[in-house]
Amino acid sequence: MNMLSAVQLIPGVNSSKKQMCFDWGPGEMLVCETSFNKKEKSETVPGCPVIYIIRKDVDVYSQILRKLFNESHGIFVGLQRIEEELTGKSRKAQLVRVSKNYRSVIRACMEEMHQVAIAAKDPACSRQFSSQVSILSAMELIWNLCEILFIEVAPAGPLLLHLLDWVRLHVCEVDNLLADVLGSENPRKHESFWKLVTILVLQGRLDEARQMLSKEADSSPTSAGMCRILGDLMRTMPVLSPGTTQTLTELELKWQHWHEECERHLQDGTFASSPHLESLCKIMLGDEAALLEQKELLNNWYHFLVTRLLYSHPTVKPIDLHFYAQSSLDLFLGGESSPEPLDNILMAAFEFDIHQVIKECSIALSNWWFVAHLTDLLDHCKLLQSHNLYFGSNMREFLLLEYASGLFAHHSLWQLGVDYFDYCPELGRVSLELHIERIPLSTEQKALKVLRICEQRQMTEQVRSICKILAMKAVRNNRLGSALSWSIRAKDAAFATLVSDRFLRDYCERGCFSDLDLIDNLGPAMMLSDRLTFLGKYREFHRLYGEKRFVDAASLLLSLMTSQIAPRSFWMTLLTDALPLLEQKQVIFSAEQTYELMRCLEDLTSGRPVHGEPDAQRLQDDDIETTKVEMLRLALARNLARAIIKEGSLEGS
Repeated sequence: MNMLSAVQLIPGVNSSKKQMCFDWGPGEMLVCETSFNKKEKSETVPGCPVIYIIRKDVDVYSQILRKLFNESHGIFVGLQRIEEELTGKSRKAQLVRVSKNYRSVIRACMEEMHQVAIAAKDPACSRQFSSQVSILSAMELIWNLCEILFIEVAPAGPLLLHLLDWVRLHVCEVDNLLADVLGSENPRKHESFWKLVTILVLQGRLDEARQMLSKEADSSPTSAGMCRILGDLMRTMPVLSPGTTQTLTELELKWQHWHEECERHLQDGTFASSPHLESLCKIMLGDEAALLEQKELLNNWYHFLVTRLLYSHPTVKPIDLHFYAQSSLDLFLGGESSPEPLDNILMAAFEFDIHQVIKECSIALSNWWFVAHLTDLLDHCKLLQSHNLYFGSNMREFLLLEYASGLFAHHSLWQLGVDYFDYCPELGRVSLELHIERIPLSTEQKALKVLRICEQRQMTEQVRSICKILAMKAVRNNRLGSALSWSIRAKDAAFATLVSDRFLRDYCERGCFSDLDLIDNLGPAMMLSDRLTFLGKYREFHRLYGEKRFVDAASLLLSLMTSQIAPRSFWMTLLTDALPLLEQKQVIFSAEQTYELMRCLEDLTSGRPVHGEPDAQRLQDDDIETTKVEMLRLALARNLARAIIKEGSLEGS
């Protein structure tokens, strides 16, 4: 089974003639042709003037694999929270359970992918899905073996039982064959009858093989005796049952006696008249030549290995596994073909070389999901403690960072990536900061998600940056209320000033404020900038005026001008707002306040710049301005007279 991801050809590019250049982005690689030939003289124009984008992790865009990523995320987070106090058997049992959960997710995805491959109408699509099924199957095969050897740490005896289950789980065509044969009118006469019995024996499913032989015995009196003898040998084969108190020594003695009995029957020619039964007896004796004759039924070398161990070395110790594994691989391939990536990975596992397993998987598999989660689990088993990488992080963290980076290339899976970065103590925080800044804030809902993540982690700079981006978007869309709230959230005084100016300009043009609720409830936020303070206070002036609290409104208006908070360009608007107060029946502004207003008006008119050659519009504007000034002067003079009289009469009384 070849697991290597397909070579991606770049259309229009001839790499044998031209040099290529590339650059990794956060989620993809940019590839283009340079203007240099490899051998000939340089040309000035490239033959393919196109930049081609290659996605870094194509698998994140698969609908079915997204389920793998989503489901395994929950398992991963749960694993990080496993109590460190748990030790011994309870901790080991929990880690085995986590491993089985990961495998069940792989199998569920594999089943779904298989159904999609069957249903696909396009042959190319069907091939693609079938290829993905093979890769998922290989991943589960490797994980299961690692679970047996590194997490279960099965000792001699139980080790073989686990390996038998491993093979049976992954060589499952026999179940369909069994149903097919038993479902026929006469199972014994089915063309695949002996093939089925042989496979059952090869897989150590001796009870089922014995039942099939009993059908042969019932219908063939000539071979009934031989079938009964072989059936008895199958029934009496010593097996270490889970939960028994039988020692390995006792098992080895019993097995030796049983093996000698099988050997005696073969030597005596008990099965000489039935080639099928004789072949089965040879297999049960672990005869290598007899096993290799069944190459086609064994499918692969690791099935051959487990069958060979079952019938030759049932109490094999973990430390000796790699000797048998290597010789089984060599015998099975017979020099006819070279080991494939999957063979190398399994061999590294049998050699208990965890780092080689991870390295080979990283090269062979098309994404980082497998190595990241397996390495994390093995790290929790305290199996990778000594292995630090030269660039400052350990292997677990490096692989998790790579996997999380791939998730950030996807429009929604990036949310899962956040948790993976969180559980990388060395470089997780800085990696999250770099990646989260690159998320396109396409909608306000998405932006709020990103913002919440940053705020939960006290990522102040990123919070400010996101708020500024959203404030600028809101300004471009003329949503001033939203822009102001984002700039306040970003604590960006300069941008708050800019938005406040836009509010004031809109007020001058339309004569009313938009987003009154926001401005009325600024609270302490109005202290962010002078212009925002002025906007809040100016709105308060309008509210006081609307409530007919004229004295308070007048005092606030005057303080806005005299405290220099109001922009000079807005003074004429403020003075114009004072006109209705000056014209009230009762005197609102005192004489002193009126003098202040007069001074402001004179400052404003004396400081006005001299224009060049006036045009018609400017003359018209100047006329309006002159009229305003005259009206103000008249109103101020009248108010001053009334105020002096009122204050004088009050003093006299």
